[in-house]
Amino acid sequence: MYQPKKTLPQAFFKRVHDIPNQALFYDKRQGQWQATTCEDAKTQVLKLAAFLQHHGVCAGDRVAIVAENSTRWALCDLAIMSLGAIVVPSYTTSTSADHAHVFNHSGAKLALVGGGKLFKTVLQALQDCTSRPLLCSIEDDISREDYEQTVGCWKDVDSQKPLENIDRDLDNLSPTDVCCFIYTSGTGGVPKAVMLTHASIQANIDAAKDLLAEGGITHGQRFLSLLPLSHSYEHTAGLHLPIQTNSEVWYCESREHIARDLQETSPTLMTAVPRLYEVLHDRIMRGVKAKGGLSAKLFMSALKLGRKRLDTQPLSWVETFYDQLLDVLVRKKVKARLGGRLQYFVSGGAPLNPEIGYFFMSLGVQILQGYGQTEASPLISANRPGKIKVASVGPPVKGVELKIAEDGEILARGDMVMQGYWSDKEATAETIQDGWLYTGDIGYIDPDGYLYITGRKKDMIVNSGGDNIAPSKIEQMLTFQPLIAQAMVFGDKRPWLSAVLVPHREGENTDIKEEEKALAEQVAQVNNQLPAHERVRRFIVADEPFSVENGEMTATLKGRRHVVWARYSEALESLYHR
Repeated sequence: MYQPKKTLPQAFFKRVHDIPNQALFYDKRQGQWQATTCEDAKTQVLKLAAFLQHHGVCAGDRVAIVAENSTRWALCDLAIMSLGAIVVPSYTTSTSADHAHVFNHSGAKLALVGGGKLFKTVLQALQDCTSRPLLCSIEDDISREDYEQTVGCWKDVDSQKPLENIDRDLDNLSPTDVCCFIYTSGTGGVPKAVMLTHASIQANIDAAKDLLAEGGITHGQRFLSLLPLSHSYEHTAGLHLPIQTNSEVWYCESREHIARDLQETSPTLMTAVPRLYEVLHDRIMRGVKAKGGLSAKLFMSALKLGRKRLDTQPLSWVETFYDQLLDVLVRKKVKARLGGRLQYFVSGGAPLNPEIGYFFMSLGVQILQGYGQTEASPLISANRPGKIKVASVGPPVKGVELKIAEDGEILARGDMVMQGYWSDKEATAETIQDGWLYTGDIGYIDPDGYLYITGRKKDMIVNSGGDNIAPSKIEQMLTFQPLIAQAMVFGDKRPWLSAVLVPHREGENTDIKEEEKALAEQVAQVNNQLPAHERVRRFIVADEPFSVENGEMTATLKGRRHVVWARYSEALESLYHR
């Protein structure tokens, strides 16, 4: 198990061999952060591999993981891959029907599941399964006597003797073997299973290491993991990249505790989706507003001068001195609130509002925006340290070719491209043509080779005048307004645009008329910056925020346009008949 790496589990075992006593994973248990060393992780992986093998799991079998991010999730991933089986993650926020689809579609033989309500949701999903997978809880609160479909819990795994013949299984692995199915987030309908190989993920890891090395970031980093490991972004960048860079992974308790976890863990790197950076921005601004006085004035000055510097505008000697003073009075304190050691935020999974990027960069927090897709393992392009263009997703990473089709669609080619969609040759043939991945995104490449995303091809609005409109740009501008938390724009085949808005609300006693008046003023401010055909003429206020729970956002916090339309179409249609 110590031969040079050619697959993901072999890379893990090599690290164990090289530095067995180094901490690898951290979880918070009973209020304390507890470490799992490389050697401890290896022992648990071999025990779990023995358990899986005992229950009939062989190379090529699919094994589902339905659990919150944790050390045990990572151990499950490594154990499944070590046997040559295929990891099939399912989002914890999914409904029982969603889980049933994943189990049925993948033909999962066994499912490793978290405890509590999640376990019961999975049990409910089994009622709709044509072939029911065996269940094993990776928590200690479920006993195999509790449910007849359960073949064990973590105590049973822990009591296993570590698998002794793992070398044989590892020797049989090939870089071209499929190692996981990652289900697409389903923004437009039924999710598809993307087949990723060891080689495709490794191509991404090598590209990411090369990219970070440009900023002097190599080994020994500390990652804070909070995105679902069910997403290819976190699975690659938040799990296997740290393993191969001798880094630590600290598992965030929850999104609600992100501010506290940042301070307690002092990460050097954190990957997240734009929505989480938007939430962090909103929390910071609410705190500044609540504090008021001189503190707020200094903060706003730091933003103003920082933005001026980013726009390469010359600063007077007075401004230069003041800006340096603000490094101590404002920016140093912001960095301390983020743990004190943070070198980079990394953003991906959806377009980042440029204003959010400028906000953090003005405060001295570097944010590297990248672009990718599940079908590309997922990284395609990214900004480089020291060469950041805030509104861009950067040039292609090492080993990736990019070109723009005649209709503006972004095409990508390289070793990172998926093998295809499981059980869907037709969709595979549509998506991969002559080795090129048809991303479904619209964009352009500037003279420096930097890629810009203007929208999703399927989301493009064509109004009744024939104008092509990318709603994402307008939505970003709307949500940067202080009173607008979320927005979704519509208007296909209509003379003008309408929108569903979710306001920021503090307290329950909201004067609806006053709120709508204030929202209208902020919409007007945005409209003043847009050409006539991109302006939002009328809007409605949503009944509740878009969320994963109500199905209006994916597990990675991207809006599900078709779900929002289905809910509000009648109210939106009425706007055009007033």
